[in-house]
Amino acid sequence: MADPRDLFDLTGRVACVTGASAGLGQRAATVLARAGAKVVGVARRQDQLAAWENDLGSDVKSVAWDVSVRDSLAALADVVSTPFGAPDIVVHAAGINTREAADDVTAEGWDMTLSLNMSAPFFLSQALVPAMKNKSWGRIINFASLQTTRAFPGGIAYGSTKAGIGQMTRAMAEAWSPFGITANAIGPGFFPTELTAAVFEDPERASRNAAQTCIGRNGTLEDIDGPILFLASNASSYVTGQVIMVDGGFTAK
Repeated sequence: MADPRDLFDLTGRVACVTGASAGLGQRAATVLARAGAKVVGVARRQDQLAAWENDLGSDVKSVAWDVSVRDSLAALADVVSTPFGAPDIVVHAAGINTREAADDVTAEGWDMTLSLNMSAPFFLSQALVPAMKNKSWGRIINFASLQTTRAFPGGIAYGSTKAGIGQMTRAMAEAWSPFGITANAIGPGFFPTELTAAVFEDPERASRNAAQTCIGRNGTLEDIDGPILFLASNASSYVTGQVIMVDGGFTAK
């Protein structure tokens, strides 16, 4: 029997992570790099990407890119394949929540939410899949949400895209898992990121959310490490089409 720890070793793998300039995206990119992967981080903010790249060293590269521009994603696939070769792993952590009430949703806000939260993960994956098929190995990791199954105030656009992520993940698995490519999603609970700043700036609201979990606290960035590493590695070779909730049991109650 091989050492079980080898199941999580990403040495020789190449990963692409969107939303890598901050929050859970940057945390995922860092974890994959420290597990042995060569990582290309993608985000719009060049300064934050450069700081991350400087901290991690030669095993990571950054690409400043707006993944909401759908027509540019085929070109992005070529760009992220340049530093280390075609990615074996893609993590779609870029996202937006306009927090518009249903009566106030604008066409612009709706379209931007759809473009960034759903279109980007699909079309970038589609562009990267041929190289994964050639290797008979690939990992697609989408980001779902509590709102994949729950309705929150001001979340109709965001929640619609995250519900779509659940089905898109299953459909990706149906289409591509016969070729050795797994597709899964992580559904984070409340983590302290830029996207949830409004929640954590209200201590009463943050405490109320923590009390709704089975564990009794909100998430920390470290809580995403294990699930990301599991889904990106050989440890999850027989897991596909799943949404794994990393929410302290919020959706269990």
